[in-house]
Order: sequence, then C-alpha cells, then structure tokens
Amino acid sequence: MNVKELKELIEAKSLTPSLPEDVTVTCGYACDLLSWVMSHGDSGMAWTTVQTNMNVVAVAVLADMACVILPEDIEMEKEVLDKAVGEGIVVLSSPLTSYEISGRMYGQGIAAHN
Repeated sequence: MNVKELKELIEAKSLTPSLPEDVTVTCGYACDLLSWVMSHGDSGMAWTTVQTNMNVVAVAVLADMACVILPEDIEMEKEVLDKAVGEGIVVLSSPLTSYEISGRMYGQGIAAHN
C-alpha cells in the first residue's frame, strides 16, 4: 500500500499536498512519546501521533518514515508543515481516532513495525 491508498483508507486529507504520495507504507505505529518513537521508528512507517511540533518532523526524517498521520482532524502549524515539505515528509490528517486508524491499517495487512 502506498500513502495515497492509505489516505483513502483512513479518510484523510494531506496537509502537504505538494509532496508525492506514491511512497510505500511498510508498517504502522501509534505513539505520542517522541523518544520512544525515535527508538522504534522504521523506514516506510506510517506514524500516528497527536504531537504537532517541529520534533515530529525530525523524528520522521531520522527514521525515513513514509508519513505522519494526525488523528481526529488535528492540524499542524504552517511553520511545521513547511519543514515537513522541505524534508519530504507527508503529513495526513484523519477524522478517525488513532485506534480506528490502527485498526484499518492492520485490517489491510500493514504490519505493526518491521
């Protein structure tokens, strides 16, 4: 599954529409503790978090993630989104909860993490 297909699955909108969405999603993760995600992040990961600060982008870049997903229609400040675009990190916002997002991803065969 790629980011575009994931976006449709979780009814999300892209907050970084200028970025390509053909990146392959290899696994998923839901966590809000950035230091924990730093130690568990994987390449190709779709990471669901309620965090919206600049460090989210840094962690996603560090792990070479496919995208960041913000649940419950959470938005991200323009400055952070600009950084995400500059680093090539797709940011999605879904009306679903983290629990629902994880369930849909798991139901489509996306593994917990590599």
